[in-house]
Amino acid sequence: MKMQWKKALAGILATAFACSAIAGCGNNAASPDSTSATDGSGAQSPESPIKITMYYSDNATLPFKEDWLSVQEVQKIANVDLKIEAIPIADYDTKVSLALNTGNNAPDVILYKMTTGEIASLALNGAIVPIGDHPEWTPNFNAKVEEFGMKEDIDKVRLKDGKFYYLPALYDKPFYDGGLILREDFLEKNNLPAPKTYDDLYNILKKYKEQNPNSYPLTILAGPRVLYRMTMPAFGISLGKNAASGSWTLSWDYETGKYFPGAISDKFKEYAAFMAKLYAEGLLDPEMADPIDGDKWAQKMATGVSMATYAYYDQIGGVVGSSKVEGIKLQMYPPLAGPAGAHHQEKNRTASGILFPKKTAERPDFEQVVRTVDKMFYSDECADIWCLGVEGKTYTREGDKIVYSDEILNSPDGIYKTMQVKYGCGSDPFQKVWVNEQEMTKYDENYARINKEVAAMKDSIRPLPPTPKFDDLQAEEAGVLRTPLADAFDRWMNDFTTGAKSVEKDWDTYVQEMKNLQIEKYCEIYNSNL
Repeated sequence: MKMQWKKALAGILATAFACSAIAGCGNNAASPDSTSATDGSGAQSPESPIKITMYYSDNATLPFKEDWLSVQEVQKIANVDLKIEAIPIADYDTKVSLALNTGNNAPDVILYKMTTGEIASLALNGAIVPIGDHPEWTPNFNAKVEEFGMKEDIDKVRLKDGKFYYLPALYDKPFYDGGLILREDFLEKNNLPAPKTYDDLYNILKKYKEQNPNSYPLTILAGPRVLYRMTMPAFGISLGKNAASGSWTLSWDYETGKYFPGAISDKFKEYAAFMAKLYAEGLLDPEMADPIDGDKWAQKMATGVSMATYAYYDQIGGVVGSSKVEGIKLQMYPPLAGPAGAHHQEKNRTASGILFPKKTAERPDFEQVVRTVDKMFYSDECADIWCLGVEGKTYTREGDKIVYSDEILNSPDGIYKTMQVKYGCGSDPFQKVWVNEQEMTKYDENYARINKEVAAMKDSIRPLPPTPKFDDLQAEEAGVLRTPLADAFDRWMNDFTTGAKSVEKDWDTYVQEMKNLQIEKYCEIYNSNL
């Protein structure tokens, strides 16, 4: 059945490719921005806007608005009529997985995904279009890859068959946008130095708890996955829903260049014990197991119920602006040092991007869908809108300098947050081209200073582990092993943290369960396919 499905998809794609070749006759010099018959691309331009359905990963701290200026303007420029389904980020993976597995009700385009973990398996099994097979339909993406010198970065997202299945977000250089944020005014009041290690952080949280017994000093945004992905690398691991490898229970050894079963390693045991200590002493928010929406998180920080968190710099303004705590001052700090060094979550110059489910290739206008998406997200004109808004409305240019409108400059939420919330600029699912110099215009000098400090730290942000080159059978086998391992890890991690299970007394039982679920075989599959 699988082979029949793949053959059918191959036929559809072959037909689509043939149509492309015909449409492209005499059109080898298409300009990067070309999407219509009038601009020399050869692609058929519809008289009315092309209709495209789309999944969008919705974050409670930046809820999607259909009338965002960026969304409206990009639709006009690309001549597209979008039907966007905003799905809460906590449910996004499940919704995407269901759509790709069943093929039912899948949208034309899925934003904010990459081909790690289960998605790689689905791609190799034919559920996702190998979009890299159609470079002639993505001239704007190609131009940005060339401009940023990212050919090798794109090669890293190719799967076993040598193809890549999504158009990733592109960064001209990585930057430190989120990390530990805590009350600098508390440090100053108590003559405490800025934290450098996790022991420093523990002592600060402890001091705050002593002075504010009803507080839970460290809270988290969205869910524990944010805390885990930003803190685990300092302990030498990356596990769970946001694991850098997408494997959920394996981690990457940067010295040996191999995967290891991080979920049963002593490194994880040390991390779990640290989190359990914070929880047991009332230093960690007991609501961490449940998704904490942005409003509730901001309220905890603004009222002093909590004084530290892991989040993004642009969120500081909103918290401080709504706080009635006299003298409150939040600051973001460089990565803290743990047993494995001072490391933040791993990053590549590519990030989550755009998938086309196989069903989209059945559309007779599939080429035009791809060309439209390419223009919407990667053309210079639209990329600027996703970042800066509309020239003349949100900003003007004075030579090379970008000057934001007075309304934005004077907003109590700060430039970045105002641009996000009011205009939809800087939204991760939408913005696919990130130019560091432009981004920094939306922040203050303090943020630039922090970025400079982090850039000077050796290996503070290491690259993501390589994606194994699975064939479809290996990907399927890995996927079968991954699900029960992930479920078991989540359950045990929660139990260890909350004290339902003891890290010391129940560790061997936990390790045996993970071995029974074949974590070692799972790791072997990863390493044998690098």
